[in-house]
Amino acid sequence: MKRIRYTAALLVILLLTVTLPLGGTVNAQKGKAVIKKFQAEQQFHGVPGTTVIKNLRTNQVHIYNMDRSRKRFTPESSFKVPNALIGLDEHAVADEYEVKRWDGVIRSFDEWNRDHTLASAMRHSAIWYYQEMARDIGTTAMQQNLDRIHYGNQDISGGIDQFWLNSSLKISAREQAQFIEELVEETLPFQEQTMKTVKRIMIDNEQDAYTIHGKTGSRLSDMGLGWYIGYVETRQGDWVFATNVDSSGATAKSITLECLKRLKVL
Repeated sequence: MKRIRYTAALLVILLLTVTLPLGGTVNAQKGKAVIKKFQAEQQFHGVPGTTVIKNLRTNQVHIYNMDRSRKRFTPESSFKVPNALIGLDEHAVADEYEVKRWDGVIRSFDEWNRDHTLASAMRHSAIWYYQEMARDIGTTAMQQNLDRIHYGNQDISGGIDQFWLNSSLKISAREQAQFIEELVEETLPFQEQTMKTVKRIMIDNEQDAYTIHGKTGSRLSDMGLGWYIGYVETRQGDWVFATNVDSSGATAKSITLECLKRLKVL
């Protein structure tokens, strides 16, 4: 009798879990993801791009430019999110407060030309910090981690401190949204504390009614590609987003915020 009960309980657990093509593992009671075409031409102001915005409570996905949402691009500095997760889990840094000393090289942005922690380098998008951390992680561990989280094309052949910067690694907006959803729900194969830490250092805007956790990314050579990825916490539930545009990360962020307002998330 005990064996029968155990088998029945296991079957219930399996039936209550389904895997969706766009967003991690969710409770079957939410049903299959409902993808809706999002008419956001006004919010994009003629800038070529795409956005994927998912309501994790209702499982509805709003997508502007369906074709582009499937196309892979280099993640640029939006890769700081998985890089931080991997760095913490591989003990390349001890915590969000670990300081790396500035090497004295004058770089494009004044905020980069000083010592940084994992958190401040995320906030100011200091590339050199995350490049140094990637070198400390090493090629083998980096590849293993990207493989196990199925991040884009998982190609780091462009070099351990360059592969995400207009190089070999590529990922689509849909894949970025799925990655963020798994981070929000803490189903990625990292320690729980690691995921909580990275979500905390991603906080971009904290208000009474909502908190935005986000990370921009820009192709610095020509500003011809911009990303904004992350999620919004609200009293009604969480929304994940991933936007890329043929412009800068600042433009991607501005467009994303307009789209979230259009959907009455903000």
